[in-house]
Amino acid sequence: MVTEDIKRLITQRNLKPGDKLPNERDLQELFLVSKSTTREALKSLEVQGLITVSPGPGGGATIREVPLDRTLQLVQNYLFFKDISMKDIYNARRLLEPELAAGAVPFITDEQLDALEANIEACAPAAKETASLVRQRQADLDFHDILAMANPDPFLRFICQMINELLRRLVVFSSDTPIDEHEKFGAANVHCHSEILAAIRTRDAQRVRELMREHMDEAAGFVARLNGRLDGRLFLDSEMAGTPSRMPPRRNSADS
Repeated sequence: MVTEDIKRLITQRNLKPGDKLPNERDLQELFLVSKSTTREALKSLEVQGLITVSPGPGGGATIREVPLDRTLQLVQNYLFFKDISMKDIYNARRLLEPELAAGAVPFITDEQLDALEANIEACAPAAKETASLVRQRQADLDFHDILAMANPDPFLRFICQMINELLRRLVVFSSDTPIDEHEKFGAANVHCHSEILAAIRTRDAQRVRELMREHMDEAAGFVARLNGRLDGRLFLDSEMAGTPSRMPPRRNSADS
């Protein structure tokens, strides 16, 4: 109940990331509860990613923007119990990515154009062993995230970034797939990304939309031929915090 009351307080006072909540004593008096109850409520909000709690005289509870990682973890907790296939994911990407890319065209900055160029160069499939090639396919998704950051629609941006992160962390490929298939996938991605970047530079949003749709169709075909699938596991808190897992890396996995 106190956790919900604090959420109402955040809403009523229109508090933003960086704003402070009242201190513990004030919250106790406001909600007529004990110190331990107040601390449990704050801990619950911290676990949800809504606040950070700092000790000391200048500390206390500060509002924060819920991290994408934490949101992704909650979404994956939900999807874990659903039968989601790579075909389902690419059906969604076919619809979303062309609009995301086209919508980014009028707003993309010179810095983002440079970042797209650098990403293409970094993803050229020069590696000759599968693990490195899989890591390059993870890096291919950075191209799409750069476009997402340029798109002014926050909800479309969030959905596309969430799908990209799911692909980075959960896609695994069959160890029996010939390495030249991975190389072909990488070369195709570089080619498509280069064409998309050229169309962005001319500010041709419609051409960008068409190229991205073709790219999603081609990528879906490669993933199918590579026997790509989603690794059926839950995300660990250590992954969300950016700390390495104690488990050894999975072979041919797209975990990051």
